[in-house]
Amino acid sequence: MNETEQLLEQVTARARDAVREHGKPRPAPLADGETDRTESALGFALPPLLAALYTRVGDGGFGPEYGLLPLRQAIAAYEAGRSSDWGWPEGVLPIADLGCAMSACVDCRSETARMLLFEPNPGDPDLAWYHLSPSLADWLRDWLDGTGWFREEWDEDETDAGPWAEFSSRI
Repeated sequence: MNETEQLLEQVTARARDAVREHGKPRPAPLADGETDRTESALGFALPPLLAALYTRVGDGGFGPEYGLLPLRQAIAAYEAGRSSDWGWPEGVLPIADLGCAMSACVDCRSETARMLLFEPNPGDPDLAWYHLSPSLADWLRDWLDGTGWFREEWDEDETDAGPWAEFSSRI
């Protein structure tokens, strides 16, 4: 079993445990072809791990903070961002609501599916984008083992997240 398969199994188990703990069922996985239709509509491919999460684990409702957004909601948020004054970068899909208007986003154009933080609260588009994790896989592993910035005992000085300077070239 490769690392991706192991990660998918761990995420599935954690999502299953959360259902037992909270009693709220997670949405069913997406049907075959749904991610293909999404990619056609968006004009870019979803990272394979993200597509696998949606088609094998469930259509959102699990993961860090408030969980992954259902895919249709992620698409709607992307489209709203692209048409806003914020200058939303092309190929950057918001996949999780982190509260306080912040979103965890996956850069679908990066080879590693780099994770970015959209933090609009300073009110300045030039200050709204930050590196969150080198990859979607790392972000999920951090959630699974409680070492991500979203853990309850997070210390701001521990993060290596910095501004994402390239965002303006992708608008």
